Amino acid sequence: MKKINLSITGCMGRMGQQILKTSRKDNKIKLISLTEGEPISKKVNGIQLQLNTEDAFKNTDVIVDFTIPKCTFEVLKIAVKLKKRVVIGTTGFTKKQENLIKLYSRKIPILKAGNMSLGINLLMYLTEITSKALDKKYLSKVFEVHHKHKKDHPSGTALMLGKGIATGKNINFYKLIGKKYLNKKTFPYGKKINFNSIRKGEIIGEHEVLFSSGKEIIKLNHEAFDRTLYSEGALEAAKWLVNKKPGLYSMRDLMNFK
Repeated sequence: MKKINLSITGCMGRMGQQILKTSRKDNKIKLISLTEGEPISKKVNGIQLQLNTEDAFKNTDVIVDFTIPKCTFEVLKIAVKLKKRVVIGTTGFTKKQENLIKLYSRKIPILKAGNMSLGINLLMYLTEITSKALDKKYLSKVFEVHHKHKKDHPSGTALMLGKGIATGKNINFYKLIGKKYLNKKTFPYGKKINFNSIRKGEIIGEHEVLFSSGKEIIKLNHEAFDRTLYSEGALEAAKWLVNKKPGLYSMRDLMNFK
């Protein structure tokens, strides 16, 4: 198999560094460029860091982006112009921004996932099935824990799981978003989906979906112990996306969940 030319944006960030480390061990990947949002006069892995420009991405096959929404759209504008594929692991997009990504995906292949882990995407699938199977007497909520450095809350994964609940009920997710709590010891169920986010220590990621009828509670949960889960998933996404036509894809498409 021909090696895939890869660009990593936000390469000095936590996920950028992890993807860089994992890519070094993958003989199907060739690093072409590394970028950051601000000028940094430094070489990493023998590659000079660049800004997000056409020159940085001109020889790449796939751009992997784990940054912030502002940077992601900077990258997408260039990718559309150069007809490059993009894997988006960035989270914290608004509804308007999500719709804009859909528009970009009409011109280039984009795989977007709030979480690149196989286990998390299986959890989302199970969340949809459970939500669909339970009647309206069951209320739901989502709980998540991440390291103290994570800025956005709820996490992109928690929102993914919330969408799973909404999909199961065949209701628009944005109509079901309830209250968003931060660092609460307990939080209530509601007619809408409430979220609670804990930020502490160096925890990689814990997620739990809960359904309650008042007489019983059903819990679906996932705990990540190693950050390579995400970087390996991102590289698998890049390798899968390289042969796809324009469109908006997810890890669910990659894993062929129906």
